[in-house]
Amino acid sequence: MERLDKLIASQGKYSRKDVKQLVARRRVTVDGGVAKSADVKVDETKAIIAIDGIPLTIKKNLYLLLNKPKGYVSSTEGHDGAYVLELVPEELYRDGLFPAGRLDKDTTGMMIITDDGQMAHRILAPKKHVKKKYLVTLDVPPTEEMVAKFKEGISLSEGLTKPAEMEILEENTAYVTLVEGRYHQIKRMFASCGATVVGLHRVSMGNLALPDDLPVGEMRELTEEELKLLEELV
Repeated sequence: MERLDKLIASQGKYSRKDVKQLVARRRVTVDGGVAKSADVKVDETKAIIAIDGIPLTIKKNLYLLLNKPKGYVSSTEGHDGAYVLELVPEELYRDGLFPAGRLDKDTTGMMIITDDGQMAHRILAPKKHVKKKYLVTLDVPPTEEMVAKFKEGISLSEGLTKPAEMEILEENTAYVTLVEGRYHQIKRMFASCGATVVGLHRVSMGNLALPDDLPVGEMRELTEEELKLLEELV
């Protein structure tokens, strides 16, 4: 059982103060009856709550897909610049949202924003070896020698990386797929091969791909099919 005002406020659109005002104006119903108090206890798994006659869908957790632009950081501490949560649309915002994983400030592409800590922990757990695929742009053409080195693993200051898949594309671009997430890993791996990364864009996590129709800087809720693909990662 949950307080009515707390339950409605948890969905993001209204504050608890807003809910109290809505109840006072007789705009909230529970199971067809006008709510008499904002602090009444309701069963969040069964109660049919409506505002102005429009049923409210109660979601325990929220899963958002972001096409991250450059210039935004995913760390909550010690950063300069804009934070990715600033991109959450007002109608989707709720307390407790955070990015599941990080992308560097100048890296673009797929990010998952959620308030499901357990799900995020499972996705990010090193033992899961979740594949993350990136489109990389270099200052020089990628080579088959680089492909071989990535496949063998590259020695960084903290030790040998796990084997990484690399697919050469046209001009100075390549796909790189990692199963770990060390600090600036792709940039450091290419640096060891004499190349500089000038563009980095995450295109997928496992079988969940960044959709082509999601503009840079925008986010939306995952579809049911996409949520199933996300759950497969864990």
